[in-house]
Amino acid sequence: QVQLIESGGGLVQAGGSLRLSCAASGRGFSNYAMGWFRQTPGKEREFVATVSWSGGSTAYTDSVKSRFTISRDNAKNTGYLQMNSLKPEDTAVYYCAAGGLRSVTARHYNYWGQGTQVTVSS
Repeated sequence: QVQLIESGGGLVQAGGSLRLSCAASGRGFSNYAMGWFRQTPGKEREFVATVSWSGGSTAYTDSVKSRFTISRDNAKNTGYLQMNSLKPEDTAVYYCAAGGLRSVTARHYNYWGQGTQVTVSS
């Protein structure tokens, strides 16, 4: 069982940066792929980025490529999402997730955090 807690969200102006963290407790985090998803009211949860268990393989949705970077530190049981050049359309609740597959699909992830709000003002 893995428990995930996100932090680092907040209010930022367009063009600014935020770094989200995902702290894991319990066993096995280093064996799981990790993903970040985001959701706005009335919409389905949207894939943002994913990283393999080793950190060696990553993937991003097109809208965040070259602006966001996903990483992880298995020694600290923590994952990260560095978000640069933020845009108002990045406003959402951001969730981290862990699962057996490095996947763009939410249902492939077994464990989820509670989410952290990111708001980008224009």
